[in-house]
Amino acid sequence: MSDKFDVVVIGAGPAGYVAAIRAAQLGLKVAVVDAFVGKDGKQALGGTCLNVGCIPSKALLDSSKQFFNLSHNLPAHGITVENAKVDLATFIGRKDKIVKQFTGGIGQLFKANKVTPFFGKGKLLKGNQVEITDPEGKVSQISGTNVILASGSVPIELPFAKFDGTYIIDNAGALDLTEVPKRLGVIGAGVIGLELGSVWNRLGADVTVLEALPAFLAVADADVAKIAAKEFAKQGLKIKINAKASQVEIKDNEVHLSYTDKDGEQVLVVDKLLVAVGRRAYTEGLLADDVGVKLDERGRIVVDDHNHTGVDGVWAIGDAVRGPMLAHKGSEEGVAVAEWIAGKAGHIDFDTIPWVIYTEPEIAWAGKTEAQLKEAGIPYKVGTFPFAAIGRAVAMNEAVGQVKVLAHAETDRVLGVHMVGPGVSELIAEAVVTMEFKGSSEDLARIVHAHPTLSEAVHEAALAVDKRAIHKGN
Repeated sequence: MSDKFDVVVIGAGPAGYVAAIRAAQLGLKVAVVDAFVGKDGKQALGGTCLNVGCIPSKALLDSSKQFFNLSHNLPAHGITVENAKVDLATFIGRKDKIVKQFTGGIGQLFKANKVTPFFGKGKLLKGNQVEITDPEGKVSQISGTNVILASGSVPIELPFAKFDGTYIIDNAGALDLTEVPKRLGVIGAGVIGLELGSVWNRLGADVTVLEALPAFLAVADADVAKIAAKEFAKQGLKIKINAKASQVEIKDNEVHLSYTDKDGEQVLVVDKLLVAVGRRAYTEGLLADDVGVKLDERGRIVVDDHNHTGVDGVWAIGDAVRGPMLAHKGSEEGVAVAEWIAGKAGHIDFDTIPWVIYTEPEIAWAGKTEAQLKEAGIPYKVGTFPFAAIGRAVAMNEAVGQVKVLAHAETDRVLGVHMVGPGVSELIAEAVVTMEFKGSSEDLARIVHAHPTLSEAVHEAALAVDKRAIHKGN
């Protein structure tokens, strides 16, 4: 007889573990099944995000920024450091320590909320039974009145550039290099490619990023992407757009990458190749054939507006379903589903989910881009303001970028906010709150912002929507 739970969650990433904790807070008996193994060979809760994604990449980004600042930023402050070096073992070790701290923290949260963790790969069987295969191959079963599928995603592998962990690496491999490569190639100029490319570029690697699309950061606002591209070029990060990779060969301990661009056939020779062309839903071995849960053409679990699969008591959240593959999106879906299961009014607004790229400068946005508004025929007005006119940014020697506010031309409701510059990963929250409460650019413009702060750029951009910015010409 299997153990019976009110909720069984398969997957302990930012979608699954949050869903489990919220369900437990609501008085439900909860179990979580997860198979992620840490460097120590033990169960490591937190999924890709905490183990080989969001958290470790930010640790390395911050460490590499400190090193980069020694020679590129501190001299402007009158501070000189000679012969600065990186101890890569300590560099990577700090990241590992942070990961261990947070994965262990989830275990403590499970204990505090009486969530029962199971170590192994979960598979949904008919009748909401969950089969668990532990690392030794032992099979057991539990059951849930409700089952939440939160199996996450995995890197997309190119057929001509299979991951080998030595020369051709994924995001996890790029977080654990034992030495700084002289030359690093990156396929894909998305979030992962830009962030990890930035890490190793700052440490001295010659980094070349190939992007198959004809525009850089096409998902972002064009003005923001243009500013970011200019700054990345100044940092020595080489980004080639409209460059389609086609073949990879390993010769003499080097990676020979063939690609085509506007000038025809090219070959890039590097020491390591990071393939970062996106991620796909991970559903291998997740579903028995007779459970009735459907997958779409991209292998994602099909759900309705309430993240229900159509099978009684079976829900799905996070990277395994439609929508952006963002940790915070998955977490909010987890909260919403837990509340729906408990008979409460769960909520998630896909129109106000913020996006952040933690490069230097940072890039962040929420809502519609100018191109999307034009395509939809929505009348709009624009306000922008540069960080170069913000006293705090200049004092920090980080006066790069701008804030751009898009508001409806008739109602003044904020439709999108796009930022590139210092600290915009934090500033975007103000825009999200405004949009979630159906606020207008006038609302932002009338709110007192502290001086001197970076947030004044948001204030001035909102003022600029109606051509009344104070610290720039209108």
